[in-house]
Amino acid sequence: MNTRSYIFTFVLLIVSLQLLAQSSILDQYIQEGLKSNLQLQQEQLNYEKSVDNLGLARALFMPQISAVANYTLAGGGRKIQFPVGDLLNPVYTTLNQLTGTSAFPQIANVNEQFLPNNFHETKLRVIQPLFNPEIYFNYKAQKELITVQQAQKNVYQNELKYNITSAYYQYLQSEEALTILNKTKILLQELLKINTRLVANAKATKDVVLSTEYELSKIDQQIAENQKNNQVARSYFNFLLNRELEAPIIKDTTMVSTAQVNQNLNDLTDEAIKNRQEVKQLEGGMRANEELVGLQKGNAWLPKINAVGDIGYQGFQYKFDQPQQFYLVQFGLSWDIFKGGEKRMRVQQARIDQSVLENKMQQLKKQIELQVIQAYYELETSRQALASSQSGVRSTEKSFQIIRSKYNEGQAILLEYLDAQNKLTTSSLTQSINYYELLRKEAALHKTLSNL
Repeated sequence: MNTRSYIFTFVLLIVSLQLLAQSSILDQYIQEGLKSNLQLQQEQLNYEKSVDNLGLARALFMPQISAVANYTLAGGGRKIQFPVGDLLNPVYTTLNQLTGTSAFPQIANVNEQFLPNNFHETKLRVIQPLFNPEIYFNYKAQKELITVQQAQKNVYQNELKYNITSAYYQYLQSEEALTILNKTKILLQELLKINTRLVANAKATKDVVLSTEYELSKIDQQIAENQKNNQVARSYFNFLLNRELEAPIIKDTTMVSTAQVNQNLNDLTDEAIKNRQEVKQLEGGMRANEELVGLQKGNAWLPKINAVGDIGYQGFQYKFDQPQQFYLVQFGLSWDIFKGGEKRMRVQQARIDQSVLENKMQQLKKQIELQVIQAYYELETSRQALASSQSGVRSTEKSFQIIRSKYNEGQAILLEYLDAQNKLTTSSLTQSINYYELLRKEAALHKTLSNL
C-alpha cells in the first residue's frame, strides 16, 4: 500500500493564516439549529411574552369602559319615617274650610323602606387615569425589559452556535480517528499476510504472527471505542439541531482556521465588552431598575388622579325612559401622605438593587476580560501544538518508511516495525485531535467576542 496515500488521509493543512474560510455546510447546520432548537424556541417565546407585557403596560394609559347593571329587590329593614301628614293635614283642613271645597285632601305620614325595592341602575362607566406615576414608570420599565429579554435570547443563541460548531468538529474528529485506525488495521492485515508467508517459508518463527494478531486485536478494540465516541458525537450534534439522533451528518473537511489573531488583548477585551449580550442584558436591567426607582419615588411623593364618568338609567321598575336617565362625572385624587416610612424604605431598596446591578456589571466585565485572556492563550497553545504534531507526523512517516523497507528486506525485527507503526498511528491521531482542537479553540474565542 502507498504510505503517502495513507498519510494524506490525516494530514490536514492550514491553507491560510490570515483569512477565515467558514464552512458553508456548518453555516447551514447552525441556521437549522437556530430554527429548530427547543431551548431557543423557549427563549423566543419569553421574548414575545415581554413584548406582550409592554402592550399590557401601554393599555393602562387608555380609558377603561365597562357596562354595569344592578337590579334590587328588598323587603324589611330600616325605614325612613317623616310625619308629613301630621304637619300638613291641619293646614289642608283649614284651607278646605276657608274655600268651602275639598281641594286639599288629607295625606298620610311617610314611612318609606330604606332599602330600595324593584330598583335598577344600568350604566356605562368610563375610568380614565389622568396622572399616575406608577403607570408611567411601569411602562418605561417594561420597555427596557424587552431589551433584557432580547439580549438573553441572543446570549443563548451565541452559546448554541458555539455548541453546534464544537459538536460538529468533535464529530469530524471522531470520523477522522476511525479513518486513521482503519488504515492502520489494513497495514497490520498486510503485515500479517507477510509474516504468515515468512513462517510458511521457514524464514520467521510463529511468534511474529502471534504478535501481529495481538496488534490487530488492540486496533480492533480502539476502533470499537472510537465507534462509540463517533455515535455519541453524532447523537449530541443531532440533539442540538432537534433532529433524529441517528440522522446522517454531512462531512466538510475543507475548513481552514486563521490560527492567528492580529488584535492585541486590550482590543479584544474592548470588542468583547462592546459585543457581549450579557453586558447588554445587564445594561437593560439597570435601565429598567432606574425606572423602578422612579416608580417608587412617584408612589412616595406624587398623587394619582383619575376621572370617572357614568351615564345610564336609574329608578324604580326596570324602565329606560327619560325620567330615569342620568349622568355623573367625578374626579378622584389619591395621595398617600404618611405610611410610617414605608415609602422611603421602598425607594431605598430600589436604589440598593441598582447598586447591586452596578456591582454585577463590574464583575461581569472582569469575567469577560479573564475569558478573553484564557481563550486567546488557549488558541495560541493549540496553534503551537498543531505545528508540533505536524512535524511529528512527518518524522514518524519517514521513520516508518525506513523501518518498513528494512523489515521487508529482513534487516529489521518485528518489534521495530510495530513500534514505528504505533508511533505513526499515535502521531496521526494526535495531529487530528490537535487540528480540531484548534478549530474549537478558535470558535471559543469568537464565542467570547460574541461574533460567531
